[in-house]
Amino acid sequence: MSEEYLQKEKDIKKEASRLKRIFKDIDKNKKSTIEGLIQEAAFMRVTLKQLKDDINKNGVIDEMPQGEYSIMRESPAVKTYNTMIQRYTTVSKELFTLLPKDAPKVEDDGFETFVNNK
Repeated sequence: MSEEYLQKEKDIKKEASRLKRIFKDIDKNKKSTIEGLIQEAAFMRVTLKQLKDDINKNGVIDEMPQGEYSIMRESPAVKTYNTMIQRYTTVSKELFTLLPKDAPKVEDDGFETFVNNK
């Protein structure tokens, strides 16, 4: 296996661990659903970083040879990035909707304390 592949796998595991810490207190029944989404989100985040690096290095326009001439086109990395960022956003939203909702905090204006002390 290539060094690049091994590094990507390491980065994916690191990102998955980061996400698992965020969701550590999630309901047991939701864990199996979340596990798959976490793995996909981790893969996409690492891949998006690689694509972004490629775009920054090579630009957004690619020259494609067509026999005796060539044409300019959107880089395949840009197309893949644009598609994947949409999917990543969808997966992230889905994940975060599964987080427990915090109970709304009622701000104490002092009235309850006043009434209870009378």
